[in-house]
Amino acid sequence: MKRSRIIALIFVVIALGLVGLISYRFFYIKKIRSNTIERTLAIIKPDAVRAKNTGKIIDRIEQEGFTVIDLKKVTLDREPAEQLYQKDKNKSFFSGVIDFMTSGPVVALILEKVNAIADFADLVGNVDPRKAGDRTLRRQFGTDIRHNGVHGSDSPENAQREIKLFFADRFKM
Repeated sequence: MKRSRIIALIFVVIALGLVGLISYRFFYIKKIRSNTIERTLAIIKPDAVRAKNTGKIIDRIEQEGFTVIDLKKVTLDREPAEQLYQKDKNKSFFSGVIDFMTSGPVVALILEKVNAIADFADLVGNVDPRKAGDRTLRRQFGTDIRHNGVHGSDSPENAQREIKLFFADRFKM
């Protein structure tokens, strides 16, 4: 290869790296880690409630810097459970998830913190407890992909929608 082609190739690689770094810094991080106080919904699922892990989970949430704004223990009917998991309506596991989420009481919490949505997702961990990080709630309190102990909102839009499902009385005018 000629020297000028090697220099051009090195320049292209460096330029692409810089573009990637700048894109990551200004788009990805700002979307997910906004440095603003956010609210998110957390649900302690029926398996964790049955196992009497509610207090341990709430304690861990608070130890991670979240403020519990409100909480309630409820047994979900099918309709609210279906609304909660509406994005999965056409997936094969939908019916099983709804049956599970309506099988016993859940504890719903409104949590507040800077970057609450992303930070709670990190605390919750992978949907499969076996693949979740060691210090995550799902690793500690979950047993399998369905019985994974905890639900958390995955976006600001879903957080707002899910909070209203459980705490509609907070939004009445």
